[in-house]
Amino acid sequence: MHREDFDFLKQNIIYFDNGATSLKPQILSEATADYYNNYSANAHRGDYDISIRVDTLFEETRHLVGELINANADQIAFTNNTTDAINKLVFGYFKNKLNSGDEILLTKSEHASNVLPWFYLAKEKDLVIKYINLDSHHRIDLDDLKNKITNKTKVISIAHVTNVIGDIRPIKEITKIAHDNNILVLVDGAQSVAHMPVDVKDLDIDFLAFSAHKMCGPTGVGVLYSKKDYLKDIKPIIYGGGMNASFTYDGAVELVDYPNILDAGTPNIAGVLGFNKVLKYLMDIGMDNIHNYEINLRNYAILKLKEVPNIIIYNEDSDTGIITFNIDGIFAQDLAIYLNNYNICVRAGNHCAKILKDELGIKNTCRMSLYFYNNESEIDELVYVLSNPNIKNELI
Repeated sequence: MHREDFDFLKQNIIYFDNGATSLKPQILSEATADYYNNYSANAHRGDYDISIRVDTLFEETRHLVGELINANADQIAFTNNTTDAINKLVFGYFKNKLNSGDEILLTKSEHASNVLPWFYLAKEKDLVIKYINLDSHHRIDLDDLKNKITNKTKVISIAHVTNVIGDIRPIKEITKIAHDNNILVLVDGAQSVAHMPVDVKDLDIDFLAFSAHKMCGPTGVGVLYSKKDYLKDIKPIIYGGGMNASFTYDGAVELVDYPNILDAGTPNIAGVLGFNKVLKYLMDIGMDNIHNYEINLRNYAILKLKEVPNIIIYNEDSDTGIITFNIDGIFAQDLAIYLNNYNICVRAGNHCAKILKDELGIKNTCRMSLYFYNNESEIDELVYVLSNPNIKNELI
């Protein structure tokens, strides 16, 4: 679907690493080149025509993000990526709200970006981190979630879609449980917003973080969404130009409101303006259409992969385009290098989910992650290469 929009695909490379980053359509490079070549002014700094053009498109992008996730533009802050967004929230909001003994609920299938900030805040503030159990399919156990909640539980911080198992968490149920117990919910949307409709109002999400580069957009642009109730209490962790209204020689500082309070320094303007075009592109395709296409393609992939001798599929029953597997007796990185010899790109390793090994029973796996420009013929080629009876000999 829409393969003609991606020059990358003309190289005869099969790209199955969309969970790490997506390919970029031609419209992205055109938009960024247009900015750099024709109106390369700073954002929110000038009173001349090309600067005003930048401001208009920059803020239009904020509105488009809001349209995508059903939020208002003033709830959308641009960050560098998902990791940056989570850190800005953990250290710019929760650091000021949590007290010694308060509890944060995570799972062992979270990405490092949604674990390490909490580790460091927990050490600094004497907080308690607890893990919600996963069931036999590595999905979140809602009964255990309920059992883990105490009057000290203040935050549930989880991925909408996990980056190894690929399960879609029941966010609406989780936020209902959380809010009934006065608990806030931070959702890592890095693997969901790019692939399916996400409505923050319907799901009742308190905070959502995601990245542009995983949804055909530029690297260096992320998004932090926050409910209006919490905007005034989000403090910056970076200070400088753009996030203050005034300051005087004696140290008196007046800061601007959210989201600009997180805009210290010159942002990735070209990236945000390129993201503008990509958001329109994705919304024209339709997030429902993208999700449905990926599910059908995943079903085909599972059916074909099960024909491969000695394959182990760790998430056969998941419901996204993420498929995690190994070939029995072959180290994951060796298998990825073997596939690279045939111009097939997959991810190998622990996928930044280093404590998931406690649940899977294995540290390193291969991961293929699909997007709307992948197709059945690419999967057929992968299966053909994996079914090579001499595969182990080629690894020597």
